[in-house]
Amino acid sequence: MHSMTSAASVTTLPPLDAAQHAHSERVAAHIRAFIAEHGGGIGFDAFMRLALYAPGLGYYSAGATKLGGDGDFVTAPEVSSLFSRCLARQTADILRNTGGDVLEVGAGSGRMAADVLTELATLDCLPARYLILEVSADLAERQRVRLAQLSPELARRVQWLDRWPEPPIRGVVLANEVLDAMPVERFVLRAQPGGIAVHALGVAFEGDRFVWRESSPSPELMHAVADIVEALPAPLPEGYVSEVCLSFQPWIASLAAHLEEGVALLIDYGLPRAQLYHPERITGTLRCHFRHRAHDDPFINVGLQDITAWVDFTRVAEAADSAGLAVQGFATQAAFLIGAGIEAILTAGLQDAANDLQAQTRLAGEARKLLLPGEMGEAFKVIALARHYESPLAGFSTQALAL
Repeated sequence: MHSMTSAASVTTLPPLDAAQHAHSERVAAHIRAFIAEHGGGIGFDAFMRLALYAPGLGYYSAGATKLGGDGDFVTAPEVSSLFSRCLARQTADILRNTGGDVLEVGAGSGRMAADVLTELATLDCLPARYLILEVSADLAERQRVRLAQLSPELARRVQWLDRWPEPPIRGVVLANEVLDAMPVERFVLRAQPGGIAVHALGVAFEGDRFVWRESSPSPELMHAVADIVEALPAPLPEGYVSEVCLSFQPWIASLAAHLEEGVALLIDYGLPRAQLYHPERITGTLRCHFRHRAHDDPFINVGLQDITAWVDFTRVAEAADSAGLAVQGFATQAAFLIGAGIEAILTAGLQDAANDLQAQTRLAGEARKLLLPGEMGEAFKVIALARHYESPLAGFSTQALAL
């Protein structure tokens, strides 16, 4: 469920075993060497990229279990197949118009791919190919094992990619909790004569620990923060810390360049800009996930924990616009699932389990987790980015949030 848990104190985190400690030390040493090579300080985005993606070392590229009960966090597809089945219904509506393929970016354990394919088969709307773009060799291996259990008719459609597909595809792109793991820059606002100054909040190494270090921002960060501050209804206070993801622009440009016709559905937790950068959210939204506990210290358990930040969906929409994609819908996860037909799926499931109270209770509990405001229903949003596709999307028929 990722960042919806409240932050734990670092002292309550489970202790590391010897192997975990040794691995974390290796990752930390790699980052320390990188900091030394770059004059003693680096941007937080560089730290986050290394901690998560350094080949053979980072959280997403080394072999720890990340998802599900034994991992560090739970995503919606792991909570319940209800989520993927609704996504499949929306996908089927689009495929009936476009034909072509499904491309899933960052497929986690492979559970969503398995559930989406199974539901598409039930709906008699299978894609020619189900492509998976996966940067983690370790996760790709888990996906292969999982998807090999599908019927041959489904399994043969799955292909793994390590880069965007060539030539561009027609069909549907799915990305669940991909945007929140993209490296972010951090900044802090400081009062100075004549107004507020933007400082980059980077990382240095002092004594035996990583520490935050303020420095002059890059022109890109400076402009991004200036745009944010300008768009807000109220000024932000001195000492305000937050994050900005400058990677959305190039990533969405790549997505647009490889989608000839169809719709991308991106699901993640976050807010439109004016709500995300609220004056009261004074410490930002950076969250680390370790063994189902969320906390806000990225400098411990390096390489063993996930690091995420909430998504600025206004920035996503701007990146889409400049890449030639149209925003076809933006809604909470709850509204999307209701529009995509979760009630009918749930009713049928409860009827099928008419004589099994335990199964009914489990199913109702899963639906609550996906739909309720205090769980995933409100914090998570779904945005649809389309190219040459104008048909209405059922998932957005019950709500249109402002960006």
